Amino acid sequence: MAELATIARPYAEALFQVVKADAVKAAEWLDGLAVVAADPGLQQFAHDPKVTHAQVLDLIAQVGPKNLPPAAVNFVQTLVDNGRLAVLPEIARHFHALVDTMTGVRQAVVHSAFPIEGAALDDMTKVFEKRFGCKLSVQVALEPELIGGVRVVVGDEVLDTSVKARLEQMKVALTA
Repeated sequence: MAELATIARPYAEALFQVVKADAVKAAEWLDGLAVVAADPGLQQFAHDPKVTHAQVLDLIAQVGPKNLPPAAVNFVQTLVDNGRLAVLPEIARHFHALVDTMTGVRQAVVHSAFPIEGAALDDMTKVFEKRFGCKLSVQVALEPELIGGVRVVVGDEVLDTSVKARLEQMKVALTA
């Protein structure tokens, strides 16, 4: 996928420069466009040689997010004209990374054996923000094999307090 990332990064950076003042709002409509662009039916339609670029743009306008700003329309038109519509989900991923850097937020994934919601998630987020020293955007991923506890992944840092990890540590200690 390195090739996809190589293609997507300049588009994401260019879009970010254009919409920098409204980057958070742009991330929302970009996510909607990325979902539409990832549809296999739309991809097939866009690659049909009998279909014009205008027809592809009309279809995206019909099924995509409504009331797109002019920058979004121009961006999609550029992607369609250059045959890069399939890269839009990867562009969105790179764009989100740029927005996160601008806002000082890092992505965190909390792997848990049980669902974590509401106040418990908010409390846990505050603890992790203090531990990692930054603002976090937290997603919860269920992993029943952890048995209990959590494993938190923030970038390349991992904090593993799961029962599974502790059992593995005990196993190593007992067999050494």
